[in-house]
Amino acid sequence: MPTTTPDHEHRNRIYHCGTLSYTKIGLVSLFAWLLWGDFCFTLMESVVPSVLPLKLKDLGCSNWMMGMILSTIPGVLNMTICPYVSFKSDRYRSRWGRRIPFIIATMPFLCISLALLGWSEDIGALLQKNSVFLRAFTPATLTIGLIAIFMAMFQFFNMFVNSVFWYLFNDVVPPRFFGRFVGMFRIVGSTASALYNYFIYRFAESNMREIMLWGAVIYLIGFGLVCFMIKEGEYPPVEEYNEDGKKSKMHELKIFFTESFSHKFYWLIFLFTAVQCSAGSIRIFEVFYNQQMGLTLDQIGKLGALCGIASLVAMYFSAIFIDRWHPVRVNAYLAVFGIVGNMIGWVWLFVRLPGSYFFWLSLGSGIVGVFQSALVGGAMLPLYMRCFPQSRYGQICSAQALFRSFCALVCGILAGAFIDLMKWLYHGSDFAYRYYFIWPLVFSILLAIVAVYMYRKWYELGGDAHYQPPASWSQSGIEEMMIVPIVGTRRFWLNIVLHIYNGIMLLSIVGIIPLMWWMDMEHMTTAFYWHGAILLPASIGGWFLWKVIEIRIRRDMKRCLAGEPLHNGLPHHGIPMVIAIQFLVTVPIWISQVGAAITHHMEMGAIVFTASNIATNLALSGCVWFMARFERGRLTTLDTMLAEEKQSVYD
Repeated sequence: MPTTTPDHEHRNRIYHCGTLSYTKIGLVSLFAWLLWGDFCFTLMESVVPSVLPLKLKDLGCSNWMMGMILSTIPGVLNMTICPYVSFKSDRYRSRWGRRIPFIIATMPFLCISLALLGWSEDIGALLQKNSVFLRAFTPATLTIGLIAIFMAMFQFFNMFVNSVFWYLFNDVVPPRFFGRFVGMFRIVGSTASALYNYFIYRFAESNMREIMLWGAVIYLIGFGLVCFMIKEGEYPPVEEYNEDGKKSKMHELKIFFTESFSHKFYWLIFLFTAVQCSAGSIRIFEVFYNQQMGLTLDQIGKLGALCGIASLVAMYFSAIFIDRWHPVRVNAYLAVFGIVGNMIGWVWLFVRLPGSYFFWLSLGSGIVGVFQSALVGGAMLPLYMRCFPQSRYGQICSAQALFRSFCALVCGILAGAFIDLMKWLYHGSDFAYRYYFIWPLVFSILLAIVAVYMYRKWYELGGDAHYQPPASWSQSGIEEMMIVPIVGTRRFWLNIVLHIYNGIMLLSIVGIIPLMWWMDMEHMTTAFYWHGAILLPASIGGWFLWKVIEIRIRRDMKRCLAGEPLHNGLPHHGIPMVIAIQFLVTVPIWISQVGAAITHHMEMGAIVFTASNIATNLALSGCVWFMARFERGRLTTLDTMLAEEKQSVYD
């Protein structure tokens, strides 16, 4: 009688997803085609937001108009097309599946729209040549109008892809491999973006036609192959509407809004994501800010590529820590500490280093901050999964996206109007782009306020050990969900955090002394005086302030171990540790900034860079103190696994 070895069984194991079945080789093939599709899709989507701002600025387009074309138009379509397409694709049945037909049907039109964007200036000249009416407009005005039209066409057809491509994974990938697939998906997308930034972006101004055309060709061929090589399974039949279907739809619409917007906690999550999205509305002008700071398009592209490559490793580890520390806590801490990073931009109002110096300093800062960026990018989806009820997950996610898109629609125009206002104040000078930092700084403060309220409300609903999603449709008012163990505050790691912050403060003091000697050697008397009389004492004062905070935290650690009430409070060690390591590594960057200023005999620059470092240290101390005070009465244990004894409520 033949026997089957374990190795043979492993090689011949069959993996299922609905009616689909895969061998190990078939699964590898599936992943390869889906990841290739993501590569082509990411390249295609990288072209428009990177090239069009440069073209519109070259045509003299106002910043508010630029915001409307690049942010508002996609926002409107996202609020209208995506819900409709999502609804229809769920209920569509064909021999080719329910997702792929929507991609195939719109693909030619999407590629044509992308190519038309690249040739908009030539099309405008041709139209003016053959139309007396259009000759009344300047070539630039006509081109801007055509770009707006072609952009609307492109986004319209692209929404069909964005609405169904993400659902295709859930239809064809076996559930046991979904987490690994999403991790590889993010890495492939980041790689595609990095390659584009490193090799192609430098030609964005000179070769717009070619970039747009090749983006369309790669998408048409590459993504088209994916649609033909991936096979969807069979789906259950669609339930037919009854005779009262019209009334039923209105009733469902009412239920949608009633259930989705029924609880304050969900409103806070919606508001949090909306503010976060609104803060990013200014990013379409980031290229002009970098150009104002002396960077070339080649340097800007390489900066994005190298930081993107550095983030690949961080993406994997960030997911682990988000699960361990809980995404609500991670988002709240990141929002509070995020204010510190956004406030640093004020220094560039007073200093401009040569482009090569700014490039390397920006690269160093970008690489140092990749783990924080990975946490910010990776914490939102787990937050939805851990906070929204499973029975209404898609419904509430779509409500959140609707609210977020509306805010992005409004802020896309306002961000452009803000830049226009600054340019008016500076008589049209591009120096106005140096105020780029104000927009994310203001929204980061708003985000921190919303995040803290969201975090507090989550605690009120049970927190780590007892949170259950609010459910107005349930008689109990909640929907039961499995409690996942969370790593609480660890005494060992909290001690490490306190030591690192001590190191940051002390290095900031010690680092001033050799810099002052260098200033004296270069006869920079003003900078030397400011550092000796004001900045060095201020840095020492900042260290004493930190010592007061540290001593209070250490005393509360002893009280906690003794079972006594806490006076100040204990912060969770997770995000403060990430931020501490990040800013410890930025101390050499600060020294390099001051060194560059001394090398170019920029006394104001040396003063501003050191003042910024001191302000950053004070802000970091303030964030640690604030989160410790906030956690008083909430995080009251050390060295425990929160909710470790809790089992699934379904057991």
